[in-house]
Amino acid sequence: MADIENKVWLTQLRHLKRLLAANDPTAFHAAFLELHTWEQAQFFLGLNRSERMALYKVLSASEVGDFFDDIDDDEAQLTVFLAEMRPEFAAQMLTEMYIDNAVDILEHLDKATVNRLLAQMPHQTAVDMRSLLHYDDETAGSIMTTEFVAIVAEQTVASAMQTLREKAEDAEMIYYIYVLDEVQHLVGIISLRDLIVNDQTKKVRTIMNERVISVQVTDDQESVAQTIRDYNFFAIPVTDDENHLLGIITVDDIIDVIDDEAASDYSGLAGVDVENTSENPLKAAVKRLPWLITLLFLGMSTASLINHYENLVSEASVLAVFISLITGTAGNAGTQSLAVAVRRLAFPDQERSFVQSLLAELITGLITGVVTGVTITLVVGVWKHNFTLGFVIGLAMCCAIVVANLAGSFIPGLMARLGFDPAVASGPFISTLSDLTSVLIYFSIAQYFIASFVQ
Repeated sequence: MADIENKVWLTQLRHLKRLLAANDPTAFHAAFLELHTWEQAQFFLGLNRSERMALYKVLSASEVGDFFDDIDDDEAQLTVFLAEMRPEFAAQMLTEMYIDNAVDILEHLDKATVNRLLAQMPHQTAVDMRSLLHYDDETAGSIMTTEFVAIVAEQTVASAMQTLREKAEDAEMIYYIYVLDEVQHLVGIISLRDLIVNDQTKKVRTIMNERVISVQVTDDQESVAQTIRDYNFFAIPVTDDENHLLGIITVDDIIDVIDDEAASDYSGLAGVDVENTSENPLKAAVKRLPWLITLLFLGMSTASLINHYENLVSEASVLAVFISLITGTAGNAGTQSLAVAVRRLAFPDQERSFVQSLLAELITGLITGVVTGVTITLVVGVWKHNFTLGFVIGLAMCCAIVVANLAGSFIPGLMARLGFDPAVASGPFISTLSDLTSVLIYFSIAQYFIASFVQ
């Protein structure tokens, strides 16, 4: 079924491209507007510059704005598209977009371009956009929209429905209607369903829910995402310190936040930017080199440590066989622990403190270390006919796994407490650090038992 749908979609794309190339604006316009806005966005992203320039001549700024809301491409790429448009066309298109999406694009433009575009917008739209532009990145204010429906507590249901009808077209979300007092304080919330089913003569204050879950405009976007997730909201109101309603954050923006945070976590675990898959190879190399050079020097510390135990290795060359086995297994354990720690920091466990989580990871490390250690002890003992050697390998592996587990769990938490991005404690960093500690543990134990397994 999916293959059939893909073939139909590809046929539609080819048909639209032919109409655009044939300079048949009427036929193209009609066929294009039959598509869903997401499909329109995908078609647009598949065009080259000359084709996009032709499309701008066929569609109105309002029609382009409709599908720009559905473009989840890199904002930097969106600014390239914006530069292709006439300034008045671009300003009108941004005006037609949801305000939070338009502001996301404006944030990536230089100040002069922003001022030039805002100057060509309706006054109130420009004022609203300027108010959103000054909020810090990754805060509730930076992802909220001011396009919502608000009513006052003393209105009747009939009056509230009339207000809703008047404002619904420009609102991003109408499932929740927010109730304000005379000085714009948020005092309640009411659902569209409640307005529909209640008597038209009732006062809003008699049917509204006075227990409103809201977030502060300065709250971190991750905590906002967690709140919406916990309460299963479609949207959440954003207030200032005095409980004035400033805007709302809708679930589609929260999905974007979760995607961004997940990509950030994956980037941290890998030590690279996983979002920019089509980046220029030279730019990608420049971005990756600092981490690789840093890890190279850390890896040289491991090499120096092995060199320090050169006499031990020459005395019992069999020890060299198991270095990569111990360091690799410990590194894997550390990366697993790191993934859990980063996840825990993104979505905090209310039932466990940092120390409790660390203790749990220690116990997990002990269990996995003992099981893995016993297994490798038996394998090496049977393979090399030397259970003392097997015990050394097993004990070293057990200790290395416990230490790697603790490091993978502790370092991100420590960085978060110090105000640094936990993603800096990336997978490659933990693995390299684990190599260093594993080699130290391994040779320290081997040195103690050397007389027992060297003939």
